[in-house]
Amino acid sequence: MTVDVESLRLLVLVRDLGSLGRAAEELGIAQPSASKRMSTLERQLGLVLLERTRRGSELTGSGRVVVGWAQRVLDELEGLRTGAEALRAERDAELRVAASMTLAEHFAPVWVGELRRLRPDVYMGLQVSNSEHVVELVTAGEVDLGFIESPSVPKGLSSREVAADRLVVVVSPQHPWARRRRSLRPAELAATPLVVREPGSGTRETVELALAAAGAGSLQPHVELGSSAAVRSAVIAGTGPAIISELAVATDLADGRLVRVLVDGVDFSRTLRAVWPGGHRLLGPAAELLALTTRDGSARNDP
Repeated sequence: MTVDVESLRLLVLVRDLGSLGRAAEELGIAQPSASKRMSTLERQLGLVLLERTRRGSELTGSGRVVVGWAQRVLDELEGLRTGAEALRAERDAELRVAASMTLAEHFAPVWVGELRRLRPDVYMGLQVSNSEHVVELVTAGEVDLGFIESPSVPKGLSSREVAADRLVVVVSPQHPWARRRRSLRPAELAATPLVVREPGSGTRETVELALAAAGAGSLQPHVELGSSAAVRSAVIAGTGPAIISELAVATDLADGRLVRVLVDGVDFSRTLRAVWPGGHRLLGPAAELLALTTRDGSARNDP
């Protein structure tokens, strides 16, 4: 089933404007065309979304539920569009930003999109790499602001917490651990060959430090991959267990494509941070972007 994006946009506008006629006018299409689009969408979904009355069209109960999902799809598409624009503008941007993989995949498109809505005049570029390289770019002055997932901030950089994350152990449903009733011991996890991120990744560093703090020994890499998406795909394919951001596998866990395995005695929580050269006060678009990323507007600055 392929759902037309403009049909979803039309449905959202019916909710916002109160009628199919006004929604059609907003999109610049004739009302008969709008009615046809809605009928096609209802047929594709197998649901009645609009109730046709003498006063116009109103959302049904199912329609009110679906319109919420439609809004999320449109928001994600907007994030994709603004993120892609920022990637294309990397070289000549007025505001240069670098982000590690997890932040680039799950946070940066929203932040970039919000800044673009507030400041459409700002030409912004986004470079995506692992946390180690992001730090190098910030230190060398090649970007104005960086976002990293490393457990510590290198000397010479200022930082601010922008989000929190937690790593989880995941396996495919066919893996023996998927049927395990007892939690793993830290030493058992460390002794198992894992699908891991490459050296320099904030996820890799967090895992290594957490296992060391638990007295579990060194990580045993089975396969090293360059992104969370690649790690996720490898685990789904049955390559082996992995320790990965919960953000990256939330949908897979909910849908049963992956199974979470509990581990006792290891803290896999982590802080995601913005970083910039120490002793420098952020100004202009960089300061505005940082303000948008701060969750409650009062996150603590670290020296």
